[in-house]
Amino acid sequence: MKRAVPDQTNRTNSTAVEIRLPASTSNLGAGFDCFGLGLKLYMTIRATALPFSRTVCRVRTISGEENAILPRTAENLIYRAMAYTAKREGVSLAPLRLAVHNEIPITRGLGGSAAAIVGGIKAFGLLHDRRLTDDQILRYATEFEGHPDNVAATLLGGFVVTCTTLDKVIALRRNWPLELKIVVVSPAMQLETKLARLALPRLVSHADAVHNLQRTALFNAALSENRPDLFWEAMKDRLHQPKRQTLIPGLADALALPKMTGLLGLALSGGGPSVLAVANDNFEEIGKRIADCFHKRAVPTVVRRLDVDNEGCQTKVLRAAGRQASGY
Repeated sequence: MKRAVPDQTNRTNSTAVEIRLPASTSNLGAGFDCFGLGLKLYMTIRATALPFSRTVCRVRTISGEENAILPRTAENLIYRAMAYTAKREGVSLAPLRLAVHNEIPITRGLGGSAAAIVGGIKAFGLLHDRRLTDDQILRYATEFEGHPDNVAATLLGGFVVTCTTLDKVIALRRNWPLELKIVVVSPAMQLETKLARLALPRLVSHADAVHNLQRTALFNAALSENRPDLFWEAMKDRLHQPKRQTLIPGLADALALPKMTGLLGLALSGGGPSVLAVANDNFEEIGKRIADCFHKRAVPTVVRRLDVDNEGCQTKVLRAAGRQASGY
């Protein structure tokens, strides 16, 4: 009698894995949908395979008031990203348990969804022994997220420039100078990315397009030549920030703040509502001045001074069949 061959598509090589993903900001003003920057604020996901479980996904969140609203079932974004990748890879997704420790504020323009998506794709690859390349991960994540800037910064860390072609996502990264810090002011309101994008016009003027093209080129040149003094002009945007000011009380005043000691540039973080400043000094005063623009509208804020994460996504195999655990 011929012996049956086990179905390898359901096999999970690793019993448990852990993925740490940085927050991210995107656009940096003029670099709409092409600039991303990793930030030292983290989501950590522990995924454990439960091959004999009758529940496809169980989720536990650790700390964070905002995290209490996250789905505890297969509706969770991390699991949905895993399921999407499994389908693209032609693999049956094994039941699993997710434990999520998340420091990234939700729907604040700091890449929480991008971290969840990249984390889900990474977890799938590790648990199912699929050696996904960075190019594959970026392609799947961009298909799922809709734009590559945040997912590339979360995956690769540092300052990332992305370009989407017909068949792939190009991402080039470089280390961000350690002396340049990011001050992020998050107003106590949530803004869904879909809503922020609905505020954008389908057509833009030639003058506005040229304005942004010049400044994205200037930003890259300033970074390459160590000229952060040029960021003030290079971060001026006409494509998305003016349209989103009506959605975020206090944003117009924050972006109109004058130069001050240490302040190198101002921008909306991603789709908002957080505002970021690139700075090299006077961080506390810069954060206070931005926050005051929201406080005048009776909107509370959280101010964070963040370093840039130059490492990107880090993984750790906690228990593996037939090999030693390894990781960051």
